[in-house]
Amino acid sequence: MPRVLLVEDEDHLAQGIRFNLELDGYDVETIGDGLRAAERLAPAPDGPVGEAGPAIDLVVLDVMLPGLDGFQIVERMRQAGNYTPVLMLTAKGLPEDVVQGLEAGADDYLPKPFDLPVLLARVRGLIRRRDWTRAPAEGAALVRVGEVEADFANLELRKAEGTVQLTLLEAMLLKLLVERRGQVVTKAEILEKVWNLNPDTETRAVDNFVMRLRRHIERDTRNPRLLQTVRGVGYRLVEEGPPP
Repeated sequence: MPRVLLVEDEDHLAQGIRFNLELDGYDVETIGDGLRAAERLAPAPDGPVGEAGPAIDLVVLDVMLPGLDGFQIVERMRQAGNYTPVLMLTAKGLPEDVVQGLEAGADDYLPKPFDLPVLLARVRGLIRRRDWTRAPAEGAALVRVGEVEADFANLELRKAEGTVQLTLLEAMLLKLLVERRGQVVTKAEILEKVWNLNPDTETRAVDNFVMRLRRHIERDTRNPRLLQTVRGVGYRLVEEGPPP
């Protein structure tokens, strides 16, 4: 039974979401303020040692919270190495707000007000996307990308300098490129399949995520040889090319 942490300070809304998530088969834990949520999801390394609680499979996180807002919480999670998938809930539904949430480290974004069936579908979708990402790519548990080894089961990149943990969106983007290796993947396709956004959304988020992946897999990010830009179209992952 997947365990969902619901961070929402409006009691009546939290109760309704929790009831419906439990009907859908999830074990649900609720927290009503940002500071407690941060302590649960990103405890300070020099803070007091307490009960960590059961492992969380997915976080449903409101943006407007007392103490800390949702953007701050998800940023602290990622900085602390917690890459649990996050679905952000917010009253701000403009494209720039969606992008801010994704850039902060969220994996999906749902504006308020929303219908509960839509919320449940988004939760199920994130669980499925996590499971798809963790499945073997190219028929192998570990995939070579240049000098880096991708372990999608653990959302990790292994390189000579050490192991890099990926967010769900970073891992999904890399896996999509790996499975389409040698082919052009358009920005519209990435927005739809990875970000779950309208393919016409105007955003630099895709480019920024590609830059982050390049920092992990390229020897020289200014002259990328593996993850290539196809100007005006999208991106293509290729085999290691000849040295410059």
